[in-house]
Amino acid sequence: MTLRRVNVIILVLLAVAFLIIIQRNLLSLSDFLHKEAPDAGPIRPFESELSPDIGPKVVRSGEEVPVVITAAEERLGAAVAAMNSAYRNTKVNVVFTVVTLNDTVDHLKLWLSSSELKDVKYKIVIFKPELLNGRMSKDPQTLEAVKPLAFARFYLPTFLPEAEKAIYLDDDVIVQGDIQELYETNLKAGHAAAFSDDCDSASAKGIVRGAGNQNNYIGFLDFKKEAIKKLGMRANTCSFSPGLIIANLTEWRNQNVTQQLEHWMELNTREDLYSKTLGESVATPPLLIVFYKRHSTIDPMWHIRHLGTTGAGNRYSPQFVKAAKLLHWNGHYKPWGRTSSFPEVWDKWFISDPTGRFNPVRRHASD
Repeated sequence: MTLRRVNVIILVLLAVAFLIIIQRNLLSLSDFLHKEAPDAGPIRPFESELSPDIGPKVVRSGEEVPVVITAAEERLGAAVAAMNSAYRNTKVNVVFTVVTLNDTVDHLKLWLSSSELKDVKYKIVIFKPELLNGRMSKDPQTLEAVKPLAFARFYLPTFLPEAEKAIYLDDDVIVQGDIQELYETNLKAGHAAAFSDDCDSASAKGIVRGAGNQNNYIGFLDFKKEAIKKLGMRANTCSFSPGLIIANLTEWRNQNVTQQLEHWMELNTREDLYSKTLGESVATPPLLIVFYKRHSTIDPMWHIRHLGTTGAGNRYSPQFVKAAKLLHWNGHYKPWGRTSSFPEVWDKWFISDPTGRFNPVRRHASD
């Protein structure tokens, strides 16, 4: 009997010890997960915030399609309209990374959460303008024209550290096709990005007035400068539009594309490499250099451009605009302004600002 009692006591003690060990391991695991997955950890030199986890009303399937778009305060309605058009015209899991400045975050979150886009999956990334210190010309005219968010596209892999591929959109676009088709665009081996060439579609039939001939490289770069000469690029090479980018982020990282772009930005501040007729397209020249004859092309119907330039209403028929899969109002005349082409197409996707700060300007019948 004594031996049996001893065995029982030993078994009870072992069971108690086992339970204590299990409890401690569970507590350690909880601490580990809390450290590894914080609610809103910083992405340096950027900050990131996830959208609330709200179940979508539309049944969506397939792999996630990462889309990066910028959202400047004065053009916030444009970003919202672009997101709405991309989201409504597909059933795939579109996940937006919205790059903005710190003073726009609250306005953006209110707009998205109080509209039909409240079910959209998104991440807000705060861009730090200090990142451009030492990489921008000190010319007062240039500095005034520069918008920090124009350079967000240089840092795509930083915004999406886990993604292998992504789409970048300018805010002045409307997506009319299924964005999954665009995402599945085939990039050639070794190419980190695909762009729309400015010489191969209806978009290229007119010259961008007031900004020189920007259908080729000489419209963006000063070929008299030694640093440009050494590259051996042809001045009449067709340029491309960086308002839409399909990026192979794995190749982008492997080729250090971001660092290459930063190098040419810094060199320009010392040697003034850009064309004098450049206008406001200061983010384009570094991309043209880095991706010279090293980029894939996008189906022309997936990037109908220059809707924001003079004469766009005469260049494109309503039937052609309706058939286009992506429309881009690059140029001075935006679809939310008084003098623009095809504003009714853009209006279809615009969502009213709950704060009343952003209002499209429209011609009245009496004008």
